[in-house]
Amino acid sequence: MTRVIVLNRTNRALELCRSLFLFCLLLAAAAPLRAQTSTTPAATTPATSEPTPQSATPVPQALAASQQPAASPQTPTPAAPQQPGTQPATRPAQQPGAQPNPDQPTETIKVQVNEVNLIFTVTDKKGKFITGLKRENFGLLDDGRPPLAVLRFTQQTNLPLRVGIMLDTSSSIRQRFQFEQDSAIEFLLQILHRDDRAFVEGFDIQTDLAQDFTNNVDLLNQGIRKLRPGGGTALFDALYKTCKDQMLPLQETGAVRRALILVSDGDDNYSRVEESDAIKMCQRADTIVYTISTNISPSKDKGDDILKQISEATGGQPFYPIKLEDVAIGFRNIEEELRSQYHLVYRPANLKMDGSFRTIYLQATDPRYHVRAQKGYFSPRPVQ
Repeated sequence: MTRVIVLNRTNRALELCRSLFLFCLLLAAAAPLRAQTSTTPAATTPATSEPTPQSATPVPQALAASQQPAASPQTPTPAAPQQPGTQPATRPAQQPGAQPNPDQPTETIKVQVNEVNLIFTVTDKKGKFITGLKRENFGLLDDGRPPLAVLRFTQQTNLPLRVGIMLDTSSSIRQRFQFEQDSAIEFLLQILHRDDRAFVEGFDIQTDLAQDFTNNVDLLNQGIRKLRPGGGTALFDALYKTCKDQMLPLQETGAVRRALILVSDGDDNYSRVEESDAIKMCQRADTIVYTISTNISPSKDKGDDILKQISEATGGQPFYPIKLEDVAIGFRNIEEELRSQYHLVYRPANLKMDGSFRTIYLQATDPRYHVRAQKGYFSPRPVQ
């Protein structure tokens, strides 16, 4: 029996030695893994200290990588956060929380969309158009701040036009209506080029879209001739509805110039929307409004002031003919201006996707020049 006990203790001793040996091997094997995972946070620590919003996306990716020490003992693992384009192939199945990464293309699209296209005109003190200026000749503030970047600055004389002619057909302008029709038709004949589109409508207490967007001058001519005067005047309603239904839905791949030419005496006695609401809708639709007053009396009245407010708020200009024949001169001046403008594309600073109104302040560095541009715009809302 004594002999057997000795052998049994020997076996137990051997087993104990074997266990200790295996434990040491495990400790030795675990040391490199701890060293590897400890370097991962160190490699990604700079990403958490970045002040820019873009650094928020790599942080969860780096943390996700540091939480996978057993995924692969190879040294390239810590470098994975620096190559986010290669991670989605393996991470969705292992780390469901690493889903913010697919949002990056959306951010890229938003940056491209969040570009302000500003079309403006420069004149001297006598109203003569000034061309040939450079972007360093202007100062710009968007919502009180300089832009992040100026992407393009060009003098545009041939941007495609999207023009609407709104003729007041209320009873107050009955005696002047035919001359307005003739002037509008002559304007369209002169200004429309191959890539341009125009529509015509009349308005009294309702709007009458006589001809939708087309490049066919004959159809536009027929639409203008179909209009008949009579009824009250709902100027603000007509302007609001026209910008909402005609200008706002336009989908254009390139830069175009949107303009409305409003021929009216400015009197409104029937609208349900306010003047400010109509102006805001024009600004939402990025539409410049030029107004031609049909009041040819020696003195200006309230309607003329309204036409001026609408034009200046949208970057346009009011025209006040002193006799009926000067209505055609107003159309010709608008034609010249539409072909003598500048196009500025910039990226605003601190743009919030909340649909709020942002002011634009654009001024020439030379005090002899006057810049006429829209007073502001509405920021885009988040994509639903």
